[in-house]
Amino acid sequence: MLSDKKNRTLEIFFRGIRGEDISPSKLAADYGISTKSITRSINEIKDFLSENRELVGHTELVFSHASKAYRLHFDEFLSDKELFAIAKVIIGTRAFSEEDASLIIGKLKRFVSLGDRKRLDEIIRKELYHYSEIKHDCGNVMENLWQIINAITDKKEITIKYYRVDRTLVDRRIQPVSLMFSEYYFYLIAYYPNQYDEPRYFRLDRITSIVEHRKRFDTEQVPGFDEGELRNRSQFMFFGKLRRVRFWYTGPSVQAILDKLPTAKIIERKRGKYLLEAEVYGDGIKMFLLSQGTWVKVVAPEEFVQEMGDTARKIAELYKKEND
Repeated sequence: MLSDKKNRTLEIFFRGIRGEDISPSKLAADYGISTKSITRSINEIKDFLSENRELVGHTELVFSHASKAYRLHFDEFLSDKELFAIAKVIIGTRAFSEEDASLIIGKLKRFVSLGDRKRLDEIIRKELYHYSEIKHDCGNVMENLWQIINAITDKKEITIKYYRVDRTLVDRRIQPVSLMFSEYYFYLIAYYPNQYDEPRYFRLDRITSIVEHRKRFDTEQVPGFDEGELRNRSQFMFFGKLRRVRFWYTGPSVQAILDKLPTAKIIERKRGKYLLEAEVYGDGIKMFLLSQGTWVKVVAPEEFVQEMGDTARKIAELYKKEND
């Protein structure tokens, strides 16, 4: 049985954990004892924190002369701006269900002080009120995410049931090697067994079931496999071979292009024009460059120049027919 003094010290400590101000005069009034007794309890908490750094990290009671109270300071606490930034990212992705997004943000709020928590509650509540989740085919994106992460870590082959773009439900036995997030969706990057020339991409929210097999694989089987390079070259999640493209860019922000294409390099500068080169998998690069309109002119490889030109002419023909 703990003594009244020990119980009181623990209660004060837990108030600090909850983010409450620890005011010696207020606590003395609450407990009906002297401020000296409260100060002794506070000193015991300080001694405990100092003697148990390995357990509690850099945690300390900090006195504020303005409020004439102590507050428990954790290095692990998130600041209000850090929490709000993380919450904005979670909400902006729209990748999770509203329930899961609320649950994650609610747990994160436990790692901010009580004062910050109250101040942020209203802001985050408004953000969540307008939250619009992406519609999913799977039961739960986070469950899929966790199963895939385990399969990648254990290097085990899996079979997935998957809705293709045309809404055909197919079975695919694959070797999962990496996960990426891009524009509202999580993507699994994988190879078909013994087919290592081109990576395949699967949206996690279209995977309706996952069966893990005993058979393991080794990424050393993949010629020149490098997960970092694979991710950098897989910005558009379109199936296809690796190709190196060159194009002139004359738009207002070459940095935006460099941010979008991690493998892009500026080869030449010429009075507001930039010649860039990038290595990418698949045909998604065509859609991206076409979205830049007249700011982009592709110059290599030749077959890609022809492909871009053919597509541009077809687009022009569509508008010509509309105006006739």
